[in-house]
Amino acid sequence: MGNCCSDVGGGMAAVSGAASSAATGNQNDAVDMYLRSHGIHGLFSQIELSFSATSLRDRDVFSKSDPMVVVYIKERDGAINEVFRTEVVLNSLTPTWIAKYTITYHFEVVQNLLFKVFDVDTQYHNVEMKMLKLEEQQSLGEACCTLSEIVTKPNRSLTLDLIRRGESVSSTHSQHCGKLTVHAEECFSSKSTADIILRCIDLESKDLFSKSDPFLVISKLVESGISIPVCKTEVLKNDHNPTWKPVFLNIQQVGSKDSPLVIECFNFNSNGKHDLIGKVRKSLADLEKLHLGREGENLYLPTLVGHNYENKILNSKLLVDKFSETAQHTFLDYLAGGFELNFMVAIDFTASNGNPRLPDSLHYIDPSGRLNAYQKAIYEVGEVLQFYDADRRYPAWGFGARPIDGPVSHCFNLNGSSNYCEVQGIQGIMMAYTSALFNVSLAGPTLFGHVINRASVVACDSLSTGAKKYFVLLIITDGVITDLQETKDALVKASGLPLSILIVGVGGADFKEMEILDADKGERLESTTGCIASRDIVQFVPFRDVQSGEISMVGALLAELPTQFLTYMRRRDIKPST
Repeated sequence: MGNCCSDVGGGMAAVSGAASSAATGNQNDAVDMYLRSHGIHGLFSQIELSFSATSLRDRDVFSKSDPMVVVYIKERDGAINEVFRTEVVLNSLTPTWIAKYTITYHFEVVQNLLFKVFDVDTQYHNVEMKMLKLEEQQSLGEACCTLSEIVTKPNRSLTLDLIRRGESVSSTHSQHCGKLTVHAEECFSSKSTADIILRCIDLESKDLFSKSDPFLVISKLVESGISIPVCKTEVLKNDHNPTWKPVFLNIQQVGSKDSPLVIECFNFNSNGKHDLIGKVRKSLADLEKLHLGREGENLYLPTLVGHNYENKILNSKLLVDKFSETAQHTFLDYLAGGFELNFMVAIDFTASNGNPRLPDSLHYIDPSGRLNAYQKAIYEVGEVLQFYDADRRYPAWGFGARPIDGPVSHCFNLNGSSNYCEVQGIQGIMMAYTSALFNVSLAGPTLFGHVINRASVVACDSLSTGAKKYFVLLIITDGVITDLQETKDALVKASGLPLSILIVGVGGADFKEMEILDADKGERLESTTGCIASRDIVQFVPFRDVQSGEISMVGALLAELPTQFLTYMRRRDIKPST
């Protein structure tokens, strides 16, 4: 659209190299509240998206097009919001734009992006870029994808076919719209990590007949004065002079090395009402100074004096035994190195779910197409994880049912095959699940050990071949397990494998035993032989706790998965190939 024959824009606002723009993406408020109330914080990394294009359509008569990219976020409710515009590149059908769009990548959220390329008319080149009316510019095409699709590419570059609105991707006309390449680069600050070992001395006892069971919660202070937890340690039993395992704080996650942090020491109580032993307020820079000076910082305890709170200084001290700042390999580094997350699913077919043919059953298939709780969990978790599995072939099992002319099985192939357990895609799981409901008789009891061991065999076989795979087993159940110790044994064994287990509890059962399997509550799992789980691999979410209408539970369920993945890789000193 313009007669300019060079890309020298002078003072033209729309043709300048604009500064990067940031967006955090919208997370479901209920899920976010659930995560924070449980001390869980999902992975996030700052990603810079850069853009280039080839073979764009030439819409000008006397010169080439003057293209600009506009980025939109597509929300779950269908709303489309503009978030960024590049500069205009003059007279080019193969432009490379300078301006980069910065977006926060959330592993547990499907972030849908829409890109539109416009040819900006010459008469608008002096108009400030953000003031351009897009309806007055000619469309060169558009394309959409998810952020996950970009970051899972080995080179983090995804090339998309540009199509015109209303035109089919396969139409002859749309083949001439060109291609848009989107490249993702993780901001280096996302990788800067402080490795810290903290200990306390002379903690005061909060228990009558034993020593305290202390753990630390580290929170960042935001401008509003609210403290937001970003990290917590393990619970150490009966210890007034505890030394906790190293904590890794992403410097970007807390803001900067000078950002204020609150470090609180609590005495663990199984009822969830933990006693505050004491606290300090320090930045990462302050903690580094404590380490270098080999000095301790006295804890204080806010105490009500009259109508005001005053800080009572305690004899207890916080010490920093280690402080080092390194560039850790990130979750996205491993994805770029070719690592995959392989999805597996196991579904509870015990009789307590109710007759699948009746509307009050948890397994009822609604003719209207509304998903039941099992389908919803499969779809929402699979929707996120599918981008991290190249072939999208998923092992799928059922348990607690009697297949036709057979005894009760606590791990059977959902597809009905006696030879293989895999199905193709999320739709394949859905179809196999529906089919199984008409080909098995619901029975019981509810046993987890068999399916966990089966998943462990798959993970172990992959490990022996050196495959770059990490497995994620989703178990959906309505009942209380009756093989708790056998399940613990299976989980302790599985904790040394590239495997994480997600458990969704549906229905109204009492799921207290499930909380035991989720090591977030302080107790580490112990096997019959006295072996302790090497790491936490379980995340349990009761469907009812985060369900409000059509609200998704997937964020609460997947938030810890990247951390579990990284813990496995770092403990085995597995590095991503470059």
